[in-house]
Amino acid sequence: MKRRNFCSLGPWAYAISLRKQIIKRHIKNMMSRDKYAATRSEQQMPVVVYSHSGNMIKRGPGIDEQLQLNKADNIRLACSRMNGLVIQPGESFSFWHYVGKTSKKNGFTEGRVIVNGKLVAGTGGGLCNLANTLHLLVMHSPMTITELHHHSDALAPDPDGVRTPYSAGTSVNYNFVDFRFRNDTQQPVQLCTWCNGDTLHAQLRTTTEYPNTYRIVEEHHHFHKEDNGHYYRISKIYRETLDRNTGQVISRDLKWDNHSKVMFDPTLIPKNQLK
Repeated sequence: MKRRNFCSLGPWAYAISLRKQIIKRHIKNMMSRDKYAATRSEQQMPVVVYSHSGNMIKRGPGIDEQLQLNKADNIRLACSRMNGLVIQPGESFSFWHYVGKTSKKNGFTEGRVIVNGKLVAGTGGGLCNLANTLHLLVMHSPMTITELHHHSDALAPDPDGVRTPYSAGTSVNYNFVDFRFRNDTQQPVQLCTWCNGDTLHAQLRTTTEYPNTYRIVEEHHHFHKEDNGHYYRISKIYRETLDRNTGQVISRDLKWDNHSKVMFDPTLIPKNQLK
């Protein structure tokens, strides 16, 4: 007989487990020597390292539109707390250090969260969308990712059937499942995050161009139904570092051996992507 995790015994057990993890992270943070960026500037740095925009609202069969609208409100609030942040050489960024606790008291509402492998309503839901966007920025820069967690990269069908590598999959959960990076370069960077209507915009900026550029490459992407009856998105995602002047690939690193459980109606998977 398979042993059940304590947190899966019921809502009470999940709440106890959650509180335990939050306390452990608070203690770990107090003991840490990381120096977090503390300065924000309305004046944008001149060089855009990487920019990304995306629609915050997903609509379709089985999607609760109100939770999507709430998600957008949560993202707008979180963006306002980090927009313009200047990260000096040697300084670090922590998603939860700037966003804070996702409580109703702090202005957050119910969006979609993943609990025990299922999409449910939860306060602060949808912030993984913002964390994933930040991860995309950092992946296209020489910043050093110091903490990263994954959840399913198949939360909803690809818009118009067009696949964008790393369009989802970055997990955050206050405060022990964090997204963090550190500026190990010799120049400052600036994080700009804002929303226009239902569109999230994010940029990583700096003072002068870096010698290299970066791109994300996905290979062997497909969906597969496994023996347990569930469908999974499968692929390998690489980050390539290129010399800015010559375009030559300097390095190629596997960043994710993707095996993500499909969280949407599998009948919406394009037939030509099933193997």
